[in-house]
Amino acid sequence: MTQIDSLPVTKVKVAPKRAHAIKQAVRTAENMATDNHISRLATPDDAALFFRFLSDPAVSAPIYTLPTQLSEASVREFIESFCAGRETGTELLFLNFNEAGQLGGYTDVTVWPDYAAGELGGAVHPNRQGQRRGIAGAEMGFTWMFDTLDLDTICETAALDNVRTARLLDTLGFRRVGQTVSKYDDGRSRDSLVWEVTKDEWMALTKN
Repeated sequence: MTQIDSLPVTKVKVAPKRAHAIKQAVRTAENMATDNHISRLATPDDAALFFRFLSDPAVSAPIYTLPTQLSEASVREFIESFCAGRETGTELLFLNFNEAGQLGGYTDVTVWPDYAAGELGGAVHPNRQGQRRGIAGAEMGFTWMFDTLDLDTICETAALDNVRTARLLDTLGFRRVGQTVSKYDDGRSRDSLVWEVTKDEWMALTKN
């Protein structure tokens, strides 16, 4: 399997004007499409709420981008890093709520503006895992990234043993393009599979 040293895999530079427009789209995003009714940007004031949500290993265990040592303070720092990333036009962090106002999931977005590419991550509450609406929610998120952020490519990763995410991406029509090494914030690493899909491929897959 092809070993990938850096993401995204497809690196086609876009014009500076296009890259700037993508950054502006990230800076001005306030919410994103979700199957869980309501989404909004996370703020440092959400640290306690978000920490309680992430404290369930069924939510946080598969995700290498989260703080290794979860605490309200580390979660606040995690949120603050995404707030800073939004200002530079490269990152977004959304909390997703149901109609009763309960936190049902979160979504993070990483963008490489120079390549018009991005990655979608996040997690949902265990009572929503394994349900068909998870696929619908992922479809909405990827479509939002292509349409609202004007991306050309979405690149996704998942641990080799993350069967749920692998099945989801395969079902949605993403192409397996290789394997990379993902780093935890404490220096540990894990092998991850890598998928990509282009906007043209996505439009063909979802036009019906």
